[in-house]
Amino acid sequence: MKMRFFATVLAGLAVIFPQIVSAQAAADDWSYSVMPYLWLPTVNATLNFNDKSVETKPDSYLDNLDFAGMLAGAARKGRWVIGSDLMYMHFSDSQSKVRAGGRLDTGGDIDLKALVWGVAGGYSLILEPKANLDVLAGFRYLGLNTEVNTNIIFSRSAEKDVNIWAGIVGARGRANFGDSKWFANGYVDVGGGSSAFTWQGVAGVGYAFDWGDVILDYRYLYYSQSGRKPIEDMKMGGPALGVNFRF
Repeated sequence: MKMRFFATVLAGLAVIFPQIVSAQAAADDWSYSVMPYLWLPTVNATLNFNDKSVETKPDSYLDNLDFAGMLAGAARKGRWVIGSDLMYMHFSDSQSKVRAGGRLDTGGDIDLKALVWGVAGGYSLILEPKANLDVLAGFRYLGLNTEVNTNIIFSRSAEKDVNIWAGIVGARGRANFGDSKWFANGYVDVGGGSSAFTWQGVAGVGYAFDWGDVILDYRYLYYSQSGRKPIEDMKMGGPALGVNFRF
């Protein structure tokens, strides 16, 4: 009787154990995603050029955006994840205001090039087929080149380069709407460094396919620096459309 019981248990383990090992191995495999996307933000910034302040107001982002290139990617192994986000934008705006002392010029032209690169790694607190929540830590770099042209205050064009490194912490989540392929996603981070404060928020919806996702977001990015630093404040916000490939 005992031998039959042990034989039954061993037979059951022989069936179940390979499935457990296979599922664990699948969970521990690396998975990857790559998402090219287009973000069309308006820009509202106050920049300091020595004793002069340059302000650019949001207008039509399609008119002001000369070039944009964005790419995000991630790698996951079990509950551990690491990702990177790289974007380059070139804006030109004829509606900038240049102030020096009490004098105001509304005819300034501003040319702004921005490179934003972020890397963050983290751990999934929730990792389910229909929902996940990651906590993240990493850094974000902002490289900004600004050129201002006006004939009244500047005798010639003035140019400023800014490089800001900031450590960031944040969270990213995703949840399906019931049993459908539609889902909601969100991301938020906050950080600082180089006498700067920054935060970013993303919220949107997407639709899942077998090969990946199509995602429509609203993204907002903010920077400020204390004192008479080059960036008094900079706000960038607008819609983003991405195609996420999973493999």
